[in-house]
Parts: sequence; structure tokens; C-alpha cells
Amino acid sequence: MATPSLTTPAPPRPAPRGPAGKRRRKSPGRRAEQWSAFGFAGPSVIGLGLFTLFPVAMAVVMSLFNWPMLGDPTFLGLDNFKYLFGEDPNFGVALRNTFIFTGLYVPLNIIVALALAFWINNSRYAQLWRVLFFIPAITPMVANAVIWKLLLQPDGTFAYYLDSIFGISAPNFLADGRTALLSVVAMSVWQGFGYNLIVFSAAINEMPANVLEAARLDGATGLRKFWSVQLPLMSPAMFFATTMTLITSMQVFTQPYILTAGGPGNATETLVMNVYQAGFQSRDLGLAASGAWILFAIILLITAGQFLGQKKWVHYDH
Repeated sequence: MATPSLTTPAPPRPAPRGPAGKRRRKSPGRRAEQWSAFGFAGPSVIGLGLFTLFPVAMAVVMSLFNWPMLGDPTFLGLDNFKYLFGEDPNFGVALRNTFIFTGLYVPLNIIVALALAFWINNSRYAQLWRVLFFIPAITPMVANAVIWKLLLQPDGTFAYYLDSIFGISAPNFLADGRTALLSVVAMSVWQGFGYNLIVFSAAINEMPANVLEAARLDGATGLRKFWSVQLPLMSPAMFFATTMTLITSMQVFTQPYILTAGGPGNATETLVMNVYQAGFQSRDLGLAASGAWILFAIILLITAGQFLGQKKWVHYDH
């Protein structure tokens, strides 16, 4: 009779079973570990459900109703969305202002942060400059907006220096429809570029030294080095910064609310301000929820487009 080979693996042992053919019950220690895991995860799961998932579900429901803050809701279907796009004159203006703000703010933020990041990288006091430029990003936005509101007043600092140095009579920046939105953009860039500056500074410091040295030996200097070598190396950081800046710019609220309250007229009213006014001034929660979902859909489409297009310009392999 042939003996089995010593290298033949033994068949898997069946799981131990109890006297009735059933698998053995988990030990008390195992059950205690599971309950401990549930205890640690439970508060986060409950918080996620109560403060995120439930409000999102309620927003979907409310967008389909005429839902006054006081009174009984009435089902409308998609009438809220039809009203916003067809009959509400302020919603279209708010949508336009939001896109104009985003189109100005995002490129300026990225350009200022990128230029200063390269300048700081060659500076002797790089750490000090990073701290100073990052302070506005961590200062409460309301405080920043109040200070800028004082600076932009007709008798404020900007008007004084324009008159005393250049002899130019400054306009009322926040009350003139031609300059109000630009003033909001300027304040927002000053307040927000520090975060991207830190991201870009980290990306510059992580550039492979051998690649930069090879570029230098090949004669790549100045703008050619930046465009062909350094910018591709920084493309993941650029993609992250651009995506996050776009998302936050589409949700701008505090700056125009404090500086201009949406004025003059509705020259600086944004989508989030429109949602706020519908919900807390007009007390129409259904209309506010509809506007919020439109904003969500726009941000989702823009972000999806960025992720689909990143393969053409983002390089993750150095």
C-alpha cells in the first residue's frame, strides 16, 4: 500500500461543533470585545445619523413641499425647483454672482499662494513668512470681514491712501455695484490663500532633488523649469488645492453677508445667501431646501468634472 507523500497538505480541519452538531458559541471574552467595539463606534454612528444623514433626508423631503416655518406643509412635487429657475428673479442673479465670484477667486487664490510659496521657499525667514501668511486663514472670518469693512469705507484707509498718494477720489467700494463684488473677492483672497500656500510649500519641499538636479544639468531654468518640471511635480497638490478651493468658493456666505449684506441691491448675493434668505427671512424651508440641493448638484458636477479631467494633467509618479 502506497504511503502518502510527506509534502501533501493536510485537509482543513472542520470547525469545532457542539454536541448537537452546532458551532460552538463565542466565548464571553469575544462578546465583550464586540460590545466594546460597538461602544466606541456607537457615539460616532449615532452622531452621523442624527446630524448628517437625517438632515440630508429631511432636506430631500422638504424640497418637495411648501414647508413654512410655522404651519402645515403642502406637497408641491418639483414646483419649488421650477419656481427657482423660472419665476424667482433673485435666484438667477445669485447663481450668476456665485459663478463670477468663483471664477475670480479661485485663480487669484491659486496664483497668489503659488507665487508666494516659491518666494518663501528661497527666503531666509521661510518659517516666519509661513506663519504670518497663514494667520488670516485661522483668524475668524467674521473678524476679518469686519476689519475689511472698516478699511473699505469712504473715509477708510484705502480711500485715504488713494487720495493722499495718487490723488484719486476713491469710490464707495461696498456701495457701488461695479466694485462691491470685486471687494468681496479681494477680501476673500487675502483671507484664504494662506491655506493653499502651506499646501504648495509642502509640495515644493517634497520635490525629488535628483529630478531638479537633472533639469538643471539639462539647462532648464526660470520659467522653463517651473512649467516643465516643478509644476508637473506639484500637480497632485495643485489638484487638491483647486478642488477644495472651488468647493469652498461655491459656498461663500460670510464675506458678502458681513461686507455688503448682498447689496447694493443684490449685486453680491450668492447662492448660500439666497438659501439663507429663503429659509430664515421668508421662512420658506421648502424653497431653501430646493436651493441647497441645486447648489449641491452644481458642486457635485464640478467636482466630478475635476476628477474625470485630472488624468490629463495630474502626475502621481515622480
